[in-house]
Amino acid sequence: MTPKFPNSQLLAAFPCLSAITPEEWAEAQPTVRTFPVKSFIFQREDAASYGMFLLSGTARISRIGEDGSEFVISTLTAGQVCALLVLSGLSGRDYPGTITAESEVEALFVAKHSFLGWLQTHADIRGAVFGGLLDGLLRISEQSEERRLESLNARLSKALLRTSSEQKPLLNVTHQELAAEIGSAREVVSRALRRFRHQGWIETGRGWVRIIRRDELASQLSD
Repeated sequence: MTPKFPNSQLLAAFPCLSAITPEEWAEAQPTVRTFPVKSFIFQREDAASYGMFLLSGTARISRIGEDGSEFVISTLTAGQVCALLVLSGLSGRDYPGTITAESEVEALFVAKHSFLGWLQTHADIRGAVFGGLLDGLLRISEQSEERRLESLNARLSKALLRTSSEQKPLLNVTHQELAAEIGSAREVVSRALRRFRHQGWIETGRGWVRIIRRDELASQLSD
């Protein structure tokens, strides 16, 4: 579908598009497409021809490994532009991922030369897109940290369970000793133990840890 311009749906998701002139809009050959759940919205070959603005729904940005495994980099919601798409376009490099619909999605596609031209000539669009790009990179960093913490939680839980039992829930162990065992820093282990304590899974004191909820610790091993 070729959207009229100006269009209330487009401007609701991307107010910055109001900077576009009718001539620029026509030159961009815009189309709005609807995608069902789990369908590919954007793939590597599309990046050579199009820029994309997500108008509604949610999508995930992934990289597919050589063995076919999927690694989810980040998520995209209405009003956002994929950071990888912007960076690959500006650098002239191939787009390194795929975008898949997690719900029904509507997306605006415009010609790549127009997409990149708008970034260079319209401050409002540049500010909105690069602001979103920064937010996207921060989200990727936060998600990487969450994954790292999940891995730490699993390692720490395994260490606590390995050296205790239902009959002997008390461990005489320091934070430094636990950190050395799981290959982490003492400060990191201390923060993780505080989280466990606040959740009611353990009790702690100077040089000891008492296991209260073995089932909760065991659940961390399957995350």
